[in-house]
Amino acid sequence: MSGRHDQVERRQIRRYRIRKRVSGTMERPRLSVFRSAKHIYAQLVDDDRGVTLAAVSSREGISPAGEGARKIALSSAVGRRLAELAKEKGIARACFDRGGYRYHGRVKALADGARAAGLEF
Repeated sequence: MSGRHDQVERRQIRRYRIRKRVSGTMERPRLSVFRSAKHIYAQLVDDDRGVTLAAVSSREGISPAGEGARKIALSSAVGRRLAELAKEKGIARACFDRGGYRYHGRVKALADGARAAGLEF
């Protein structure tokens, strides 16, 4: 067996390395991102209690606002919607967990959308 890892295994290794340092609390939950080929999912997690506080995905029929690439605009809309849910629950700050993905493209658009809607991280 060679010592090489495939793409999914490398992402899991990066994900575990990030999770060693990033943990969510009730006051500052972890904004966790998962990206598939078609959709993007984001949730606010309180790791102390092991509870998901809010979750949003592009499968929920969120319409992207503005022009540009469809998936990137949709990711930004998901970030804005998650920030709105967080505000409703009294959450103003979060720590960002990119899930082993590069901070680029759809992941960055989601983070920028959440920041634009008032979530701090």
